[in-house]
Amino acid sequence: MTEIAIRTARPDEIPALLAFWERAAEGTSITDDEAGVARLIERDPQALLLAELDGVLAGTVIAGYDGWRCHLYRLAVDPQLRRRGVGGALIAAAEARFAELGGRRADAMVLEHNELGQGAWAGAGYRREEQWRRWVHPLAG
Repeated sequence: MTEIAIRTARPDEIPALLAFWERAAEGTSITDDEAGVARLIERDPQALLLAELDGVLAGTVIAGYDGWRCHLYRLAVDPQLRRRGVGGALIAAAEARFAELGGRRADAMVLEHNELGQGAWAGAGYRREEQWRRWVHPLAG
């Protein structure tokens, strides 16, 4: 099996990342645009992790840390490359980043209807907390 290489994203890759998420991720967010991803990379250049197989983008995860909590977003694996350890390698890299920063617990955002994503997170040892629901309010901008 080819070795999975994990690295951080570069600003010049943003258009390719958005196209990748269109085909590999489940759902979209208000910040899924060039400006939103550019702000993420500028603010925390180590947060957006990419997995590559033979130099080809195979998956992504955003490992955001605010100094208090560790948040995981946008775990996405190319549909043609699933079940090869890409998601697990990304999660492990994100968890290593959090440990290095002093994080103590990670949480993952997963859509209710995303059974594939729920299975991936459960397989990595994450569990659903039924008592929580996400509340959102778009900010004017």
